[in-house]
Amino acid sequence: MFSYFMLCPLCQSQNIAPYYQDQDAHYLSCSHCELVFVAHEYHLSDVEEKLRYDKHQNKPNDSAYQVFLSQVFNPVMVHLKKGAKGLDFGCGPGPTLSLMFEKQGYQVDLFDKFYADNPEVFSNQYDFITATEVVEHLSEPRFELNRLFGLLKKGGVLAIMTQMITKETDFSTWYYKNDPTHICFFSEKTMRYLAQQWGVKVKFFANNVALFVS
Repeated sequence: MFSYFMLCPLCQSQNIAPYYQDQDAHYLSCSHCELVFVAHEYHLSDVEEKLRYDKHQNKPNDSAYQVFLSQVFNPVMVHLKKGAKGLDFGCGPGPTLSLMFEKQGYQVDLFDKFYADNPEVFSNQYDFITATEVVEHLSEPRFELNRLFGLLKKGGVLAIMTQMITKETDFSTWYYKNDPTHICFFSEKTMRYLAQQWGVKVKFFANNVALFVS
């Protein structure tokens, strides 16, 4: 049941309302940052979540997967200088984007709470951070995204890839919501909210990549 005492998990606003519901979940929306999110009681357990990720077939030698990741790789590369160091946050069971950067001479650390649980990365500073197909899985997006941005060196870039809601999105038939591990859905306004909070600029590429430039 919808609770009027619930807060937006991204901006902490109380200005939330029912957005959509089906047999699998109740979705809520925040009128302040426009995040759409799944009510907490419908979140999977860590065990259930990992079982779904274990079925992913993303492989480093998959050329189609590399092309998909190039949507993030190419915009980030424009901003990198020699010796830049990066972090691939939520790298998954088959890290690929990090290898693409390493082939260009850049060192990349990995973090994934299931497959590369290296908390020491949060004591480092990075020239670039990538989070591809990750933010839609976050139960605490405010904490995680602020923590990531705090790891950026001055002049660094944070690249987020996630399928964003647009005016044309028919949520009832949207494939992206059908994955039960997807619990946060961003729009361009949501990304602009983050940029404003961080005091940086954001650039958009298609409707699935936001690049924050500090």
